[in-house]
Amino acid sequence: MIALLLALADPQLVPTGVGRFAIYADAASIEREGDMARMRELQVTEAGFKVGDVTYVGGWSRWAFDCRARTADRLDFSSLKADGTEGPATPDPAPAYDAAPGGDAAELLAIACGADRPTQALTLEQAISQGQRALAD
Repeated sequence: MIALLLALADPQLVPTGVGRFAIYADAASIEREGDMARMRELQVTEAGFKVGDVTYVGGWSRWAFDCRARTADRLDFSSLKADGTEGPATPDPAPAYDAAPGGDAAELLAIACGADRPTQALTLEQAISQGQRALAD
């Protein structure tokens, strides 16, 4: 449990794609048990994204993957404010689904279920900066 808390405090973020959001897999949060893998994902929003008077830089989701069946289950979403405040987590009740090739879930599954962890990773601040630049292009 302590290792998980340390991993969440110091993410190792690997870019997986840019669309509506810039998506990063947190390689430090990967937990494997048999065919199952769990991992956090960071979604970065465009710079200056506001809801009301609050500025957000993105949010975190926890995922569960069945590496053999190639399914993905987004477990929750927790917003990330520009001041670093996270949460609260909102459960995602949707069932697991097939991770379609080329989609965000498939990209995340490839990292969570991969034999080797990526060797290149970004800090949270680097990922937010890189993601916001990519979304501005």
